Parts: sequence; C-alpha cells; structure tokens
Amino acid sequence: AEGELGEAVGDRMIENAIGSYSLPIGVATNFVIDGKEYVIPFVVEEASVVAAASNAAKRCQASGGFRCAIDEPVMIGQVEIRDVEAPGEAIAAVEAASAELKERCEALVGEKMVARGGGFRGLEARELGGGVVCVHLLIDCRDAMGANLVNTVAEGVAPRLAELCRGRVGLRILSNLAARRLARCEAVFTRDELGGPEVVEAIVEAYRFAELDPFRACTNNKGVMNAVSAVALATGQDWRAVEAGAHAYCAYKRQLSRDPHSYYAPLATWTLTDEGHLRGAIEMPLAVGLVGGAVKLHPAARANVNILGVTTAADLAKILVAAGLAQNLAALRALATDGIQKGHMRLHARSRDDQRA
Repeated sequence: AEGELGEAVGDRMIENAIGSYSLPIGVATNFVIDGKEYVIPFVVEEASVVAAASNAAKRCQASGGFRCAIDEPVMIGQVEIRDVEAPGEAIAAVEAASAELKERCEALVGEKMVARGGGFRGLEARELGGGVVCVHLLIDCRDAMGANLVNTVAEGVAPRLAELCRGRVGLRILSNLAARRLARCEAVFTRDELGGPEVVEAIVEAYRFAELDPFRACTNNKGVMNAVSAVALATGQDWRAVEAGAHAYCAYKRQLSRDPHSYYAPLATWTLTDEGHLRGAIEMPLAVGLVGGAVKLHPAARANVNILGVTTAADLAKILVAAGLAQNLAALRALATDGIQKGHMRLHARSRDDQRA
C-alpha cells in the first residue's frame, strides 16, 4: 500500500539520491475498454482528477465504453548529417542503400528483439536546409519504450550515413514525437447520460473554442494530460517524454492539415452523432513500455501494472489514451455547465482542511 522506495532502489534509479518523494495513488473506476473492465491507478496531486475520470467513464458504459486502436510500436531514431553539398543526391544514396542499412540496424537491434517481432521497419530522409539532411530510422521496439535501443541504432549507423551523404555526423538521438506510434480511442456518450441535448451542444461549442485558439487548446490538452500523465507516472513510464510528444503532435498535425485557424490543435475532437449523441475521439503518440526502466525497478509501478493486468505495451497505451479522453470529457462538461470550480473546489477543500489541522 505504501509503495515507497528503499535507498538501494533509489540509488539505482538516479545519482546522488538523498530520499524519496511521495504522491498519492488513487484508482479511477467504471472504465470499459475494448469490452474489458479496468480499475486504473492514477498518481497525481490534484484534487478531482480521479473522480472526474471515473464519472466520465461511467457515462459511456451504455454505449459500450471506449474502443481503441494502437499502432505498431515503431520509434524514430534521428541522424543529422551536416555539411551536405548535394542534399538531393545524398537522399537518393541513402534510399538506394536501404537493404544494407537494414542489415546494419538489425545487427545493432539484436537477434532476440528481431525474434520477438521487432527490428528495422524502414527509413526516411529529408533535407532541412543549410546543408543538413536528416535520416529517420524506423525501429519496432515491441514492448519496450525504446529510447536506449533506438539511440544505440542511431549512433551505430550514423558513420555509414555520413559516408553515403558525403557529410559530417551531427546529432544521433530518438525523437519523442512518436508519430509512428499513435494511440487512438473513441467513445459515444448519450445525451441522456450527459444531461440533455443542450449539454451536448455546449460541450461541442466548448471544444470548438480549443479548435480556434491555441491559448484555450493548451489548457484543454492539459486536462487530457491530467489523466495520461497520472497513469504514466503510476506505471513507471517516462511521463516527460509522453507529455512532450503529445504537445508536439498537436502542432505537427495542425501543420500537416494546414488549418488556418491555429498552429496548435486539441488532442481530442467532439462531434454530434446522427442521433444527437456526443462522439469523442482522440489520437496521440504514446511511447510506453513494460520492459526495463522504472516499471521494473519501482515497487509501486510494478504493483500498479499488476492492478491493470496488462502484459503488452499496446494494452497499456489503450488505458492511457482512454483515460485521457474521459478526463477531457469531464472537464468540457464541467466548463459547459456549472464551471470548473464547483466540483474542483469542493474536493480541493478537503486538502485545505487538512492543512489547517
């Protein structure tokens, strides 16, 4: 129940460890994801987050809960090649050497990872300007988050890429914008569950504000990440990477769509069904893993993964993205009706009372 770190584990996780820092673990209830019921651990210091997610999850049970789709766990390793005099020729040379580069990458990935279905999935090369060519190495990491694996591959292949491009090696590092490792989730919330057609319309209008304005979209997405980061932290994930990837994707997908309204998009979309119910959908990069890192070292992270009962990174990603969609619905419904402060401050008052005591 305590889940505290011992000194020995803390020393293994970071340098110069002098203690540990505790946050509460709560469980969000009522989640049905792809037909399976879940109790989801959250680690968060903010009042009302767990209650709001649980409340929102209950409101889509009548429609079958959350339905998810998860991409293959492909991460991007970036290799920057500088001082390239003929970028077009360099890109052609890299593409022509794809078979050779695959062999080099898979030798670095290792036989065990390849046997589990991971390994090289392709490459992309593009000119960035100023004599810089960037090569993306696409690596399937299976149930690992993949940072160490991808960095090893990028560093190992970089000298050969520089030869092919007739340039100089620059940076070699994975990208946390995991645009090849997306998680998607959708759910339908009936108008009766939400409080009537007026509430549904108000939620859609509240979403539209985030579509039009990046200042609102940022706060909207913070609400999504209240849940996503809380579950990521509870399960020993690199939640900073998850946060960075989510926000970068909001700018990246708006850039791809060339939408004139804003340069930063909300993570989730909310629309009306033909029957007048509310459909929510979310798409975001989620690089999570169950192999290595804090998920294996931290006793509370191990316990929380056991509570979830997940055995693959894809199943963990489903839970994070569904929790994010539920949290967004809860916030939008509160904003569109009574305002965010009514429920939040009622629960926040408990912590104020404890401080006075």
